[in-house]
Amino acid sequence: MVSKKNMETKEKYDMLLEKIRAFGSAAVAFSGGTDSTLLAYAAAEALGRENMFCVTARALSFPERELEEAKSFCAEQGIRHEIIDFDELSVAGFAENPPDRCYLCKYALFSMFKEFAEKEGAETVIEGSNTDDTGDYRPGMKAVSELGIKSPLCEAGLTKAEVRAVLKELGLSVWDKPPLACLSTRFPYGEEITAEKLNMVGKAEQYLFDKGYSQVRVRMHGTGSYTARIETLPEMIEGLAKEPLRSEVEGYLKSIGFTWVSLDMTGYIMGSMNEGLSEEEKELERFVKTTR
Repeated sequence: MVSKKNMETKEKYDMLLEKIRAFGSAAVAFSGGTDSTLLAYAAAEALGRENMFCVTARALSFPERELEEAKSFCAEQGIRHEIIDFDELSVAGFAENPPDRCYLCKYALFSMFKEFAEKEGAETVIEGSNTDDTGDYRPGMKAVSELGIKSPLCEAGLTKAEVRAVLKELGLSVWDKPPLACLSTRFPYGEEITAEKLNMVGKAEQYLFDKGYSQVRVRMHGTGSYTARIETLPEMIEGLAKEPLRSEVEGYLKSIGFTWVSLDMTGYIMGSMNEGLSEEEKELERFVKTTR
């Protein structure tokens, strides 16, 4: 017997297909994460592979392993995949890392995607925000709204848990993939973002990923002398603090440029760098909520 919850999720997925089908053709902004993977799969089902393609940005803030996974998915599914180079540090104001950094970046990025899609004859660009994404401070969603980019998962009412449930039902292994925000989120607002810093954070997280810590963030603090503040799941903190792993992690992070290495005892918190934002700075979040 199909549960009421499962039936509701199926109905939302059917609604997602219907909304995508109405576009006629589409370019999918594709990161390879759970949300954009479901969106790409649904777009291929709804439109046919001849009427859609995925587009991914190659950028300093986007880990190389994620780009490779995005490539692999599209190859496995027989979906056309376009990769466009994007230099986020050249976006005016981005490197200064203001609270609306994500807005500046997303506006430039999706403007590029939109221009590319138009040249390729796609009627619209679609992206993978789900309904849970309206809860945290996400100024990038303001850029999506202003540019007329469509968010079919949101429109269909799909939550993050439902996205994962549908992916699991479809047999797609990405269903339990940990969430990943771009590497630019690892720095406190107001601290300059540079290619060197992004490279250090990327290397540190890849090292921990290779050690089995799939849900981890390395937050970077300081100017000149840098502190690595490691966030991981609370149940994994004890193991990371034990020898010999503790010394191995400390040694590697110091070898790539960190002066101090710390372990955040609170554990991983999504969007932890947003905790100090003022109400004025969160006005962008309220704008997004009132325009959806």
